[in-house]
Amino acid sequence: MNKEKRTNIFKILREQNPSPTTELVYQSPFELLIAVILSAQATDVGVNKATKKLYAVANTPEAIFALGLTKLKSYIKTIGLYNNKAKNIIETCRILNEKYNGIVPQDREALESLPGVGRKTANVILNTAFGEPTIAVDTHIFRVSNRTGIAPGKNVVEVEKRLLKFVPDEFKRDAHHWLILHGRYTCIARNPKCDSCLIFDYCEWKDKKKYVKH
Repeated sequence: MNKEKRTNIFKILREQNPSPTTELVYQSPFELLIAVILSAQATDVGVNKATKKLYAVANTPEAIFALGLTKLKSYIKTIGLYNNKAKNIIETCRILNEKYNGIVPQDREALESLPGVGRKTANVILNTAFGEPTIAVDTHIFRVSNRTGIAPGKNVVEVEKRLLKFVPDEFKRDAHHWLILHGRYTCIARNPKCDSCLIFDYCEWKDKKKYVKH
């Protein structure tokens, strides 16, 4: 895909949604961090239901650590893999309290050193909480990048590197949100909604026409 096509795609996505953001509900970088840790293999809707109750009683590293493992689990037990996530969250809170004065660090290496935080989660925090032009690649963005031809790659790291290389600078800060929303609601895994896709004319997916009503 050439630069002109990519530029047109992101112009259209920006016009549709000028101020995109995550669908996770949060009020601070810490609340976002916990929500993203919980969101692995879970829906944003499910995470929001759990964090609404959790944050009403504890929404700081100190407060959640004080809850303890058993009490924390009672708030997040509706979320998949909650046992392991609870352990990671408690340990993350301990580290934030002891090393960072309860403040989420704005540093990739520091973020990735926290339990339950990998490259994708760190990218989300850096982008959404701190406004850095990082692009976290999840299953939706991986699919959209490969299917459309925007930034094809064999794995998430390769796709991320190509997105950072090919996405015009003016769109980098919001590209993550535009692509994830497009993958979540239009360019879905099975039976993508090509007939209502705003970027259909620029998409390079060879099978796209079979999904358009003639």
